[in-house]
Amino acid sequence: MSTVTRAHLAETIYTQVGLSRNESAALLETVLARMSEALESGESVKISGFGTFSVRQKGRRIGRNPKTGIEVPILPRRVLVFRPSQVLKAHVNHVAPPPGGDDE
Repeated sequence: MSTVTRAHLAETIYTQVGLSRNESAALLETVLARMSEALESGESVKISGFGTFSVRQKGRRIGRNPKTGIEVPILPRRVLVFRPSQVLKAHVNHVAPPPGGDDE
């Protein structure tokens, strides 16, 4: 099993689209930067047939240190959430995607 890296994605853009290596890397960085900016500002990022990235606000709560059992306050924070599309779920599970299932 391997990890998909920026270099792998840029190389794929280079081979599939036909841009130069520098243009492919720049395109990838532009897309990732735009996605990051959208998420930072609270927008969702939906990639049809893949899934939706969104930011959720979590409130203050009490947690426990698992080692000591002592209660510790967990401060409010924003967390990144990914919800895969039906098409991606079907692909991962090697089944046919549901009709019209790429709308998530």
